[in-house]
Order: sequence, then C-alpha cells, then structure tokens
Amino acid sequence: MIPWEGPLPDSQVRTIEEIRALLFDPGCKGPGTLYLMYRDLARTATERRWLSEHELRYDITVIPPRVLCREYVKTKGHYHPDNPAGVGYPEVYEVLEGFAHYLLQNRDLSDIALFSAGAGDKVIIPPGYGHVTINPSGQALVMANLVSTAFVSDYREYEARHGAAYYELEGEKFIKNPHYPDIPVLRRLGPSKTGNLLPDVSLYAMIGNESLSFLNRPEEYEDALNRLIGDDMQGDACARSS
Repeated sequence: MIPWEGPLPDSQVRTIEEIRALLFDPGCKGPGTLYLMYRDLARTATERRWLSEHELRYDITVIPPRVLCREYVKTKGHYHPDNPAGVGYPEVYEVLEGFAHYLLQNRDLSDIALFSAGAGDKVIIPPGYGHVTINPSGQALVMANLVSTAFVSDYREYEARHGAAYYELEGEKFIKNPHYPDIPVLRRLGPSKTGNLLPDVSLYAMIGNESLSFLNRPEEYEDALNRLIGDDMQGDACARSS
C-alpha cells in the first residue's frame, strides 16, 4: 500500500535490462521489474496548479527489497545540470517507509558520501552532486521527492562508467567501481541536516511554501547550501570499503 491519498497515475517501471550495464554483475538474471515510479503527483487541483506555477514536481518511488547477484537493488543514478545562473539544481528526498542509502558523488569525484535515512528522514542532494538510491533492507523502500521541472536528469556519466563510484553488496560491503580513476574513501553519514532550508513537516506538506524556491534558484541560497555541504558532507570513512 502506497502512503498516498490522492489520484495515482500508472507507474513508470524501471527494469533490470535498463540498468544491467550499471550492475556489479551485468550478467545477473532474474525478474525484470526493479522499481516503480509515480510521477507528478498532486492531491488537489489547487496544489497541482501551485506546483506547475513554481516548476516543481512531487514523485513517489517504490523499490522492493531485492539482491541482484550480491548487490542491493538500486536506482540508475544521475546528475542534475546547472540552472541559468550556473548553479546545479538540488533535489530533496523523504523516506516514507523502509530504509535508504543515498550514494552521492560530485562531478570531479573529490567527494563521495553515503547518507543513511529511515522513515521520516529527509536528504537534500546539493548542487553538483550525482546520486543513486539503494535499498539495503529486507522491506520495501517508499520515498518521495520534490524537484524542479526545469531540467532533464543526466544519466550519461553513470552509463559511461557502468554505475556509481561504489557498488553496495550484501552486508553493507562497498566495492570500488573499476571504471573510475582513483577515488576517495567513501564517507558514511546520517540523514541530512536540512538546516534552515526546510520546515520540520512532511515533504508534501511543504507544497504552497515559498521555502521550496531553493530547488529552482539555488544561487539565492548559496550560503545555506554551502553549509549543508560543509557540515553534512563531513563524516567518518567507511571502514568496510574495499
């Protein structure tokens, strides 16, 4: 049961064939469907109009528990382009049910970090960071996101390098992706401290709140976003990376 009270469109399906080349074991066999994406949700016409006027989209993604030949099930991974002011578009996630690992990496690969988040936790993807979501648990991961509609996600870097800089295998074991050059040790972090950017309410309850303007105009919130990167992007190296 998806925790959603409004109209629910047909889901978009991500299959194993679509991400096969990005897996730790590209030869892994099994059922095709990996996860479901419900795009551009709104409970009322008023809320949909507000989202459209502010160029924002609310989505829900459902990632059932699965292990793909030792690797935990994951999303494809992508970067966001820069906005007209030359600053990358951010994104915010909220775990509704289950448990998530958000694996972030910046474009020059000087920083690679893993946020752990449980139900009710939010994670902001800072400008300039690509990201993959992993379900490392034995239960379905249901998460929501709010993101600008002014851009199209860029999957090319992840496709060219056969996934993110690290693969997460059973037992939270992280293996470096050999298609990357020398990369830093993975840092393990808790859920993002969203700072003053977001009120302490559910993600959908923020619809109608002008605080979400940072998703389209991050250049106006540079200090707050830099503090997130400076504070949240600090942590202990993952002892189990190899």
